[in-house]
Amino acid sequence: MSENTDRIGEATARIVELEAELEASGTTTRAEAELARAKALLHEWVDSVVAVVATPGVGRAVLIHDNGSESRIASPDLPFRLAVPVSFERREG
Repeated sequence: MSENTDRIGEATARIVELEAELEASGTTTRAEAELARAKALLHEWVDSVVAVVATPGVGRAVLIHDNGSESRIASPDLPFRLAVPVSFERREG
């Protein structure tokens, strides 16, 4: 088993345990067919995004979908990936 596989297993187990403490059940899948289905659904969901608010300082991104609904994502790196890089170079014009 690779180090990444161990990390993925540990992360999924930790999340399921935390949700159980909240009396909410969670499901985990790593099976190829189920993962492919989840990825396809996520792609559809992401394709419905019409606006994004990234707030790296608080580790949050808000996706606004074409039906007006909002999806709030707490993440240590997603808001940084979405934020526009700062440039201190002067632009002409």
